[in-house]
Amino acid sequence: MRASLVLVIGGMMWGLYWIPVRFLYDLGLTGPWPGIAMYSSALLVLIFLIWRERQTLALQWRDLVVSGMFTGAAFSLYSISLVYTEVVRSILLFYLTPIWGTLLGLFFLRERIGLGRILGLLCGIGGLFVVLGDAGEIPWPKNIGDWLALASGICWALGSLGLYRTSNISASGQVFAFVLGAMVLSLISLVFLPDGALPGISQENALRLLVFALLSALYVLPMIYMTIWPATKLSPARVGLLLMSEVVVGIASAAALSGEPFGLRELLGTALIVSAAVLEIVRK
Repeated sequence: MRASLVLVIGGMMWGLYWIPVRFLYDLGLTGPWPGIAMYSSALLVLIFLIWRERQTLALQWRDLVVSGMFTGAAFSLYSISLVYTEVVRSILLFYLTPIWGTLLGLFFLRERIGLGRILGLLCGIGGLFVVLGDAGEIPWPKNIGDWLALASGICWALGSLGLYRTSNISASGQVFAFVLGAMVLSLISLVFLPDGALPGISQENALRLLVFALLSALYVLPMIYMTIWPATKLSPARVGLLLMSEVVVGIASAAALSGEPFGLRELLGTALIVSAAVLEIVRK
């Protein structure tokens, strides 16, 4: 019960994660820079948390690299997508993971696709068409933010396999790999994204950015811990179901606070994508 409650709260915190990202963006940090600011602060704290087990983690570095590379990439790409596209689109496109999970299972694990999985796949694809289609347009990602959100979901589907295989590693070690992977991917993305150069920031905003970036670790780290620790205590099906709190809180907060449009089309897309996730959970 305690792990379930912690995971629901963690999912709710993920649903509000767009707020600090957008706040840093409004202060002048564009592209990957909001994420980089928060990851830097989180890593400073994590170094102290993992120092005692540094020798053990050094022996497990290969597993940490694999899991951290994909989960960190998912974290980074999702954070960047929040800058380039609407919050609702980022959340929903990320949660198309049942599609990618089905394809990975089909091609790499040779899993059989039963009726439940086919229905989940159809719901996910239907939700994708509804979210990306607008006024009869071809349902295709409209901007770089849409593409990054899609890619983040694919990376999370791959990274979740790595997390499952490294369940013997401490939560602090996994969180460190998670955040470090996000930092590395974000730094690499500076070369490819249009807003890669460090933006000019006023002296007043620079101080506010520094203070807020340092304080952000108090939000980001508990959020990640409250996702990873319960996953070591609960079944994957239960984890997937309880993490739906992110979708509910994220979409509700975006509709209420961001000023972005949320109408019947977004509601239908949300229902289809959540149904795909629920069908995937029930199937397991």
